Amino acid sequence: MHINRRQFLTSIGLATLATQVQPFTAQGQLSRNTTLKPPHLQIGDTVGLIAPASTVDSQDIETAQRNIADLGLKLKLGKHILDRYGYLAGKDRDRAFDLNSMFADPSVKAIIAMRGGWGCNRILPWLNYTDIRKHPKILLGYSDITSLLLGINARSRLITFHGPVATSTWNQFTVDYFRRILFNKEAITMQNPTSGEVKIEIITPGKAKGKLIGGNLSVLSAMIGSMYLPAWQNSILFIEEIDEDVYRVDRMLTQLKNAGILNQIAGFIFAQCTDCSLGDAPNFTLMQVLQDHIRPLNIPAWYGSMIGHIKNKFTVPVGLQVEIDANLGTIKMLESAVI
Repeated sequence: MHINRRQFLTSIGLATLATQVQPFTAQGQLSRNTTLKPPHLQIGDTVGLIAPASTVDSQDIETAQRNIADLGLKLKLGKHILDRYGYLAGKDRDRAFDLNSMFADPSVKAIIAMRGGWGCNRILPWLNYTDIRKHPKILLGYSDITSLLLGINARSRLITFHGPVATSTWNQFTVDYFRRILFNKEAITMQNPTSGEVKIEIITPGKAKGKLIGGNLSVLSAMIGSMYLPAWQNSILFIEEIDEDVYRVDRMLTQLKNAGILNQIAGFIFAQCTDCSLGDAPNFTLMQVLQDHIRPLNIPAWYGSMIGHIKNKFTVPVGLQVEIDANLGTIKMLESAVI
């Protein structure tokens, strides 16, 4: 029987998932394929801080402590948060240990990454996806944290959150979305302020519904072919990037296309390409590249959502059902992302 490469990789991923996430057989318990929502936050809850990627220092810790305290939350530091191993915040097993420990710790209600950089892909094989599923919690971050958000969503079926890291700028805009989604359990519609600097550019008009999946484009591209990506069929793909020449964005989108991802999605959002440049002449603009890759798909798509390496950030639930409107640049949550 002939089986193509994508089917083969998918079958491997599902088989591995079956060995790591055991089905719940007792009456009233969830099956392993059921999407889990983490409990919502309340004032006074404890948040676990981890450094799963690049190094952090004591000043970063002080910044994070102020940010978390201003939210009315307590914090607990990962055991290895100040470790250093080259450009990484400790060895792979130790960084994974901190994340696994935070999920297992009953006093910790949410987990926030200190910063991105690089390194999360390296710890994916060391995570205990069975225990993560048994102890669902809010996991928040962006940039390199994309690896954890997607890997845990794929392997533990847990809704994760693309949003600020502990050392981000926690301004009123960012905090408002964070509180409404993670404290208040609201199912909101995310839309750029009409008076803001970030304007949407429609690639293809229309509306679509699907499971919201995505994150940093470079990190996502580096995960292709692994068992740590969710299913793409009828999903809404959102991506963001920073400091890349347009030809590199073109190259990564081509990789998504050739991997069979783009032809499965129901909608597309390129959030922000912060400090991305045209590169050497001759060149294309970013919009020309997006039109080349996305318009032939004939799916609702736009550029310019407030996600990524910017000060004002949405908190985006990865794995949640949403409806998008490319004409308005809106992401409508169809249900609460927490319980």
